[in-house]
Amino acid sequence: MEWYVVHTLSGHENKVKLFIETQKSLAGMDDYIGDVVVPTEDTIEMKDGKKRTSKRKFLPSYVLIQMDLNSDSQFYVNNVPGVTSFVGPGRKPERLKKYEVDRILGQIDAGKSREVPTMKFNAGDKVKVIDGPFSDFTGTIEETIPLKSKVKVTVSIFGRPTPVELDVLQIEFLK
Repeated sequence: MEWYVVHTLSGHENKVKLFIETQKSLAGMDDYIGDVVVPTEDTIEMKDGKKRTSKRKFLPSYVLIQMDLNSDSQFYVNNVPGVTSFVGPGRKPERLKKYEVDRILGQIDAGKSREVPTMKFNAGDKVKVIDGPFSDFTGTIEETIPLKSKVKVTVSIFGRPTPVELDVLQIEFLK
């Protein structure tokens, strides 16, 4: 089986994947269609003082399908709700090269097993707090804790220097 890419309606990637995976048996396509992948990666963002992990599509509107291409399997995939066409010259399916598949699948795996990010802040840096209860306060980084992606920042509260521990996503360099 080879890998192919189909273009989908915006926001229908997961619906297309689910439809193909659940309906291929009923259509007799088990021998022709293998894995179906929506290329996503985990992203971390701060919202309301809490760290949240969400999935972000890094190839929006595209789904990768491992399949044995023939007229029946092509007809089946083209008629899945949400699929607009195969990617290739003149809408004719063109298989992905091995290095392209390895790069895309490698990017998906790298997003799952991402190492601790490198700390871009250092002790002594002037920063502004952009999230949490100390939002809009400015201060100086006293200590960095790379393994936890945290920093200790001294901010002035009621004229007194107060140390607070913040996530690196809660601060930015002072402009």
